[in-house]
Amino acid sequence: MTTGAHALLDALHAQGVAVCFANPGTTELDLVRAAEEGTGMRFVLGMQENVCTGAADGWGRMSGRPAATLLHLGPGLANGIANLHNARRARTPVVNVVGDHTSWHLPYDAPLASDIDSLARPVSAWVHRIDRPADAAPAAREAVRQAVMGGGVATLIFPADHQAASTPADAPVPTAEAGMPPPSAWDPAGVDRALRASRRPLFLLGGVGEHGALSARGQRAVARLLSVTGGTAYAETFPARAERGGGLPAFDRLPYFPEPARAALDAADLVVRVGALPPITYFGYQGHPSELVGADRLLCVCEPGEDAATRLEELADRMEAPPYLEPALSLPPVEPGALTPPRIAATVAAALPEGAIVSVEGGTCGYPFYAASAGAARHTTLTNTGGAIGQGLPVALGAALACPGRPVIALLSDGSTQYTVQTLWTLAHEGLPVVALIAANHQYAILRNELRRGGELGPRAQALTSLDAPRVDWVSLARGYGVAATRAATTAELDAQLRAALATRAPALIEMSL
Repeated sequence: MTTGAHALLDALHAQGVAVCFANPGTTELDLVRAAEEGTGMRFVLGMQENVCTGAADGWGRMSGRPAATLLHLGPGLANGIANLHNARRARTPVVNVVGDHTSWHLPYDAPLASDIDSLARPVSAWVHRIDRPADAAPAAREAVRQAVMGGGVATLIFPADHQAASTPADAPVPTAEAGMPPPSAWDPAGVDRALRASRRPLFLLGGVGEHGALSARGQRAVARLLSVTGGTAYAETFPARAERGGGLPAFDRLPYFPEPARAALDAADLVVRVGALPPITYFGYQGHPSELVGADRLLCVCEPGEDAATRLEELADRMEAPPYLEPALSLPPVEPGALTPPRIAATVAAALPEGAIVSVEGGTCGYPFYAASAGAARHTTLTNTGGAIGQGLPVALGAALACPGRPVIALLSDGSTQYTVQTLWTLAHEGLPVVALIAANHQYAILRNELRRGGELGPRAQALTSLDAPRVDWVSLARGYGVAATRAATTAELDAQLRAALATRAPALIEMSL
């Protein structure tokens, strides 16, 4: 006999779930006891649930396999919902395990009782409540299947009494194969004809997984197609994962604001979706239709999460495109002097080691870096897919655990990083070599940019978007969490400090004064 808690953890581990990002409470203590007795799974403590869910997103984006989270009741799940929203948008496989009150205590509406099922559904592809101990192992297996095959978040709700109760030992569980979603039908001959008939095609590329259009294979195939169609290509505005540098094409991201995005798309007579959704404006802007491209100009090669790279290669061969030739790209010069976003971007791009993972959150340096890094060493970029801020540092944490041999840089803004600043403690606790670069402009710059679209900023608008009174001392804050920290005000200081931090193979933070 074994307990429901043991059965669930053993089944998750047997299905390939190697890590659990946990912030447990009283209703999860039997799962903690089961972990104490050994399941083979690694448990990583987060000081806030949104750290756990964001880390699971980063792990899944880089490994292709789901991580688990362990969350405390409805409030714990609610704390983690923002980064589950981002994970859902990235189509990252995640298995949430949410403890609940004992089933016989639920009718009494205790202070921490809530409708966990309703909280979970908007950010989950699949939600299941375990209603008896014997259901624990089958539910775990199905959760992994739903997360992997569906490319999304699966949530298990596990009452405390079913965790503690005994259940017959489960039969050995076969390891699940990490498969692709069932492919949608596509007509390569029809796509071929449409491309040959088009005068100015534009490829819009999505970045989900190692088979995405923004994988190395996918981008090389797109470059081949451009050589015979004379078209252009953009990454979607916020790709989940994109390979960059090291001789790959310099495809920029589709602009964020509607005017430049529409200018790029309006120049095309055919917009070819490859693993990307139809482009829409990020918000509703007066005078701008939400749809950036009408259905009459859209052509789909594959939907997000499908094997875009293989379809692109097949299409390039069909169109007799020549072999891929690496572009002659170079890094932008690093101008000496005080830090600015373009200077930060050039400095970071020049210092990137081979195989780096860069988690980008924030408009201040994110777009400049993406452009500057095309000529850098080969690296992987992860961006904020769902727009819920506080994603960048937890995603870097998960990526570092998923890829222990690769250096990780988190290129972040000061306002959004405060949402999950507790991640610093976990980085120090686990000794993970993540270098956090904080663009400290002491304001919500993106909101000010949005406000300026309607006119000048008044004093109240400035006050509501200012982080300047008092200024956050990032160096002291990081050191308080056990992370080594420095401050850079010039490109020379940033270059020296970044290279030194990367060499230590330990967590570090650099406040970049703007």
